[in-house]
Amino acid sequence: MFMPGVRVENGAIIGTNSLITKNVGPYEIWGGNPARLIRKRFSDEIIDCLQEIQWWNWDIKKITENIDILLGKDLEKLRQLSEI
Repeated sequence: MFMPGVRVENGAIIGTNSLITKNVGPYEIWGGNPARLIRKRFSDEIIDCLQEIQWWNWDIKKITENIDILLGKDLEKLRQLSEI
């Protein structure tokens, strides 16, 4: 359940039966009632890079070809994707 006005950013994960009362940042994992931040999925640097490259706007072929890099923790390889 989401309270009015709450914003959930890209890549966030929300646990089942959670009550979201606060804004959820990009690539954060929240759960509980009321929900709390459990952890971030990636480092702040990787999150910033993922936000910058906006992979969700890519065609499915490009996403599929680069899925290991997108889900990995190698910042340099991720930065290289932004140049493609």
